[in-house]
Amino acid sequence: MEKMPDFWRDRMVQHINMIKSLSENESILRVLNNISEVIISSYISGGKLLICGNGGSAADSQHIATELVSRFLKERKALDAEALTVNTSSITAIGNDYCFEKVFSRQVEAKGKAGDILLGISTSGNAKNIIEAIRVAKSMDIITIGLTGNNKDSLICKLSDYCICVPSDLTPRIQEAHILIGHMLCEFIENKLFN
Repeated sequence: MEKMPDFWRDRMVQHINMIKSLSENESILRVLNNISEVIISSYISGGKLLICGNGGSAADSQHIATELVSRFLKERKALDAEALTVNTSSITAIGNDYCFEKVFSRQVEAKGKAGDILLGISTSGNAKNIIEAIRVAKSMDIITIGLTGNNKDSLICKLSDYCICVPSDLTPRIQEAHILIGHMLCEFIENKLFN
């Protein structure tokens, strides 16, 4: 049996190493900057941010949307952000009447408009309902962003206008990076729009 202190330390070191590799990847840093700029531009033009994900990524969707609508670090005007994961009546009706692959795309069709942003979060990068939402968003001239794990060949990365592939194959480390990225985006957006 692994000694307990070693277990905890090992997981923390995994996290630190993954974050370090993110911070040293100039390509990822450039994409993060580009993503923040397109979200800011959308907000300035009256757009909104729609966010979707499954499981832990659904929770991340809600978390990020809440930080933008409520506030992150400073008092400011609310920003229009919506997690497409929260309306159980819509999700179950669409899943039942159509299929689970359409639970987000139907909502994008109903709520989105050209110039809005769709952020799709998937640790695998292959969630079919996120892929379908991105396809519908692109057909509506909605800018698409993917957050995935270490899979640059995933359909989400191939279809999205912008994509960040977290350099890890471990779901917990990927999810930890996704929420860090979400927090950094919220802080950057807040600082730029409300300086």
